[in-house]
Formats: sequence, C-alpha cells, structure tokens
Amino acid sequence: MAEIKNYTLNFGPQHPAAHGVLRLVLELDGEVVQRADPHIGLLHRATEKLAESKTFIQSLPYMDRLDYCSMMSNEHAYCLAIEKLLGLEVPIRAQYIRVMFSEITRVMNHLMWLGSSGNDGGSSTILIYSFREREDLMDMYEAVSGARMHAAYFRPGGVYRDLPESMPQYKASKVRNAKAIEQMNRNRQGSLIDFIDDFTARFPKCVDEYETLLTDNRIWKQRNVGIGVVDIDRAMNLGLTGPMLRGSGLAWDMRKSQPYEVYDRMDFDIPVGKTGDCYDRYLVRIAEMRESNRIIKQCVDWLRANPGPVITDNHKVAPPDREAMKSNMEELIHHFKLFTEGFKVPEGEAYASVEHPKGEFGIYLISDGANKPYRLKIRPPGFVHLSALDEMSRGHMLADAVMVLSTLDIVFGDVDR
Repeated sequence: MAEIKNYTLNFGPQHPAAHGVLRLVLELDGEVVQRADPHIGLLHRATEKLAESKTFIQSLPYMDRLDYCSMMSNEHAYCLAIEKLLGLEVPIRAQYIRVMFSEITRVMNHLMWLGSSGNDGGSSTILIYSFREREDLMDMYEAVSGARMHAAYFRPGGVYRDLPESMPQYKASKVRNAKAIEQMNRNRQGSLIDFIDDFTARFPKCVDEYETLLTDNRIWKQRNVGIGVVDIDRAMNLGLTGPMLRGSGLAWDMRKSQPYEVYDRMDFDIPVGKTGDCYDRYLVRIAEMRESNRIIKQCVDWLRANPGPVITDNHKVAPPDREAMKSNMEELIHHFKLFTEGFKVPEGEAYASVEHPKGEFGIYLISDGANKPYRLKIRPPGFVHLSALDEMSRGHMLADAVMVLSTLDIVFGDVDR
C-alpha cells in the first residue's frame, strides 16, 4: 500500500479569515495541521526606513498606518520616545486626554477584533453589533482630529488641540426623516465630553449584549475552548504580551507595572485567564473593554473640572497659538520653521513603550542631533504573536487554525512595517 503523504494548502493572502495580507502555508495530514508557515512582507511599507528621511513631525502620521485599528496608541509610543529624548514636560490636561483616547482606541480595537473573530467563528450578527458602537468611537476620533481613522492627534509635547465644545450633527436626507434624525442627534447636543460621557453610561449594556450572543453560546465555546492553549511559562518564552499573555494567567500590564502619563491615578483591574486558550483570550478582551470604559469615565470627570493647556509652550517643538501669529511676526516665523524644518532632537537614544490594545508596542529612537531620526525601530506586538502561530496550531483541525489566527488579533500594517 502506497504511503499517504501530507499535503500543503495556501491559506490566503486573499482569504476572508486571514486578517490582512498573510499567506499562510499549512501542511496538513487530512484536516489536522502538522505545520503552519506564515509568509509575511506583502504589506511592507518601509515605515522605519522612511522615517530616516522625514522630520520627527512628518513621521507621526505614519504611526497611524501601522496597526490601523489602534491608531492613537501607535502615536502615543512615538510621542513618548521623542519627549524622552527632548526631556519635555507634557501638560497634565494633555496627559488625561491622551489616556482617555488611548482607552477609546483600546475599545475600538477590541470591538474590531470581536466582530471579525465572531465572524470567523460563524456569527455575522456580532460583527453588526460591535460596529454599531465602533461608529460612535470613530465619531469621537473625527470630532477631535477631523479624521475617522488616521488621526495624527497626539503631538510631541501634548495633543493637537483641546476637546471641541460641540459634536457634529446628522442632517436630514431623503433616506431619513426629521424624527429619525432627531433621535440620532439626541446625544450630540452638547460637547465632545458630553458625548463620551453618554457613551460610557450605555456601553456596559452593549457589552452585556455581546456576552449574551457569545459567552455561553455552545458553538462559540466549541470553536474556542481548549484551542491554541499556551501556558504562562511558554507565553513568556514566546514573547507574548497584552491579552495573549494575560489570557494565560499572568497579570502583566504596562499601565500598572510601568505606569506612564496618568495611569497611576486611574482605578482599574487587570483581567486574566486561567487556561490560556482562545476562549480565555476572548473573556480577557471582553473584560478589558469594561475596564477601559471605567478609565474613560474617570478621565471625563477630571477633564470637566480641570481646564488648562493641552500642549507644551515650547514653540521650538509645538506651534504657537493662532491668535499670537496674527499679531507677532516672530511667532509666525516659528510656525513656518516648525512645519518646514521641524525641530532638532539632542543626540542620544530612547525606547518608549505603551500597553497597546494588542500588547507591548515600543518605539526605539536614535538621534544624531538632527531634525530627523538617525534610526527608528518599531517593536510591534503582532509580529511576535504571529511567530507563535505554528506552535499554537499544530495538532488542531484546519477549522481550529482559523480561530487560532483570529485570537492573535494581528494587523499587517505593524507586522510588516
């Protein structure tokens, strides 16, 4: 009898469950995965190399395009690295705004993961539910920066501008009548702070709805329980961070272990799993959305009571006030020099990292004293997590490999860089 050999299967790069431009070569024995070989580089944008020919400010919008589900979190690490080299103090109000939007970004990311992972597991309903709330969060992005995704809102020394006093309103159209528009604009009558406050009040019930759909759903549990198990020691050895590590039971979160900005003033818990399977990682992300909502509410309450500057007054790093430019030629020249030549950063090197929604996201900067980085190195969580895919998939069925890939929560903008 002839020996039956394993066969290989191309999974992607154009595959609805591939979560980006990943070509995954699977070696199968029947339907059992023997080996998973990720082929990356199909979305390579040369961000690290491009930064060497751009001023520090010009490179900031590239950060949004790395993990394009966690835009402001990428900007956050980049700004922290520059501020570390400059020895720059960030106004306290700007720190609260940064923390608030970092947590808004975390919820946006987890909703994107929840919808796409649920869809991979066969539930298109959860995709519609999660995008319903994500729409409101993207409206917050748009209100503060003018862009729904690529915000470029964080700046070295603070943020681009203070929170606006009004929210954009929906307008009547042929599709929607006046009554429907009035209902849609019901929570948009006040400022952005009011809109965010309203969101924090109703979001816990929305998370309850997600859990009603999935948490005890027997199909969801069959697809996730006992799949892709990673114990604590192995998770650490593989370099896993974020929900991937906390799902294995280790309460490691940089917001607690190495606090930055005003996270040491925040009251929140670190959710952890027990067995380190796909289901635990799902539960961790659900709990993290609840904790992020708590942090956002604390920031809202503080920001209401504490006005102040939102960017440094060092005009070599931050643009001068628009009113000042109208009456002061020196300020106008500062403005032009900042956006044409940028600012010089002292010689040295710095590493800054944040607790990104997917794990530890780090920026390593080397400056030679010029107005652009000598070298920029990005430490993305997704690249590390993808390297664990082979080990996590072996011995599972082909359908399980879909859920293992999904639980990694990878975005190829930051895997390929």
